[in-house]
Amino acid sequence: MATQNLILVETLCSHYEIEITFFNALNKIGLIEIETIKQKQFVHQDQVSALEKIIRLHHELDVNSEGIDIVFNLLQKLDELRNELNSVKIRLKIYENDE
Repeated sequence: MATQNLILVETLCSHYEIEITFFNALNKIGLIEIETIKQKQFVHQDQVSALEKIIRLHHELDVNSEGIDIVFNLLQKLDELRNELNSVKIRLKIYENDE
């Protein structure tokens, strides 16, 4: 299997100065997806942006993995509500223009 779009978890650990147990905890609660190939753990490069946000929350605010999960769920709900509000505004404009 090709690993061209995957980043070795050990590399991320050394780069961000994070223990591998933190990555395993994030994987366990579903915040990141770790792929195991030939007994090595990898993260897809598409997850790096979210992973950097997670690491900032962990380092700068001292938030644990469970707290990060809650923050990400709240941010996702906020985005959903924004999208719903925009949709309602568009529909409302249609009715306002009919008058």
